[in-house]
Amino acid sequence: MATSATTDHVLAPAEACPKPRSLLADYATLFKVRVSAMVIITAGAGFYLGSLRSGISPFHAGLIDALGGIAVVTCGSAALNQALERRTDSLMRRTSNRPMAAGRISLTHGLLLGFAAVFLGSLYLALTTNLLTGTLTLLTAIGYVAIYTPLKRVTTINTFIGAFPGALPPLIGWTAARGVIEWPGVALFAILFVWQFPHFMAIGWMYRDDYARAGIRLTPNLANTQYAAQSTVIQSLFYAVLMIPVSLSLVWLHTTGYVYGAVALGLGLGYLWYTIRFARITRNPESADSRLVARDLLRASVLYLPLLMAAMMLDAKGRLFF
Repeated sequence: MATSATTDHVLAPAEACPKPRSLLADYATLFKVRVSAMVIITAGAGFYLGSLRSGISPFHAGLIDALGGIAVVTCGSAALNQALERRTDSLMRRTSNRPMAAGRISLTHGLLLGFAAVFLGSLYLALTTNLLTGTLTLLTAIGYVAIYTPLKRVTTINTFIGAFPGALPPLIGWTAARGVIEWPGVALFAILFVWQFPHFMAIGWMYRDDYARAGIRLTPNLANTQYAAQSTVIQSLFYAVLMIPVSLSLVWLHTTGYVYGAVALGLGLGYLWYTIRFARITRNPESADSRLVARDLLRASVLYLPLLMAAMMLDAKGRLFF
């Protein structure tokens, strides 16, 4: 399961300076528990909406089975990602203290945990939910680990490719509840897909020197700094504008009501406003202000997604629940 591109792109805080760590703390880092929590939240939203579409309560044993399996695969994917990127991580300040990069967890240890979690989690989902959900979850993990992760050192297109596995959790939640791929589930996928770009462009800009040091290719760290700033802003603005109609698609599909529509419009305009502010990086890309506006956009994106998910769940099918 991707942890966002919800790969590393969800939250992605700078990590602390090296210090003694317990094995439990190292496992929390290896499994990217904060990022994985966002994956579980978005998958849970998909399951909730899918269950209501079926006319059943979302709070049944199937919810635990689905979210449990998704969580296990997500953690396994994170471990395999760090196994592949252990040398790259060691070159970046924000990731150099990760357990595999720092040598506290061996490659064999990490690989065994990762492969076991991905395989067993996918199998569990196939047996307890449905084959489609188990298959989609496994394919998401493969896409994240075997395709997106290696591409990060090859081409800047990796961000676009990584957005696909990063956007699948809510669709997987929907299929866990419904057993089929339907337009509302696709809309949930599209919402998360589009949301990722301003979010990650902000992260990429904030840590562009760190990424460049590790040889990770991103639009924000292209050799021509001015061109990199312009390209980063153009992509961010395009997806921030697109975010508004995409988020409203759930109203058109009669999955949510007009209260959600009003909230989604307000949140979308706020997200767009912070993205417009982010355009200041083109004035003086090397200034301290450019990092500040990138941080503001990152914070706005992190607030935007859970608020949007909460609104769609509260106003599912036009029935506002408090």
